[in-house]
Amino acid sequence: MDTWVWIVIAAAAVLILLAIVWMAKRKRRTSHLQEGFGPEYERAVEEAGSRRKAESELSGREKRREELEIKPLAPGARDRFAERWSGVQERFVDDPRQALNDAHILVVEVMGARGYPTDDFEQRAADVSVDHPEVVENYRSAHEITQRGDADTEDQRQALMHYRALFDELLETESARR
Repeated sequence: MDTWVWIVIAAAAVLILLAIVWMAKRKRRTSHLQEGFGPEYERAVEEAGSRRKAESELSGREKRREELEIKPLAPGARDRFAERWSGVQERFVDDPRQALNDAHILVVEVMGARGYPTDDFEQRAADVSVDHPEVVENYRSAHEITQRGDADTEDQRQALMHYRALFDELLETESARR
């Protein structure tokens, strides 16, 4: 009978130890995702309706990102894109809606040049959120404003600034590093 008691105690100890290891691993995963995705983590939790589903989604984004060959832009390409951005900003004064559409197109082109897939907006936002979690919400906001037909000039200006934040991050400019 003593042997059975020790077996039960040993089995309970192993189960407790496994539970502790599992909880520590889960906490480490949560911390990694919260630190890596910043505000995008909370947005994903809210959208998914549960922390577990959101963490699964965010981990999937990381795995997908690992498969992509994201590369920095060559200095010449960076300069050409920066010059085109200046043109977008200049056009904003005379035609804000067209400038906003041009900004959207330019950001997508830069994403493509860096190696991000550019087919679908939601997928673009998900992919870019892994590397640029601080500005992806701005990107979503800018896209939404660009799609609206009733955005006033101030909303359009905000959208242009949001596109600019992601544009700078993608170009890896000095202002983005600050």
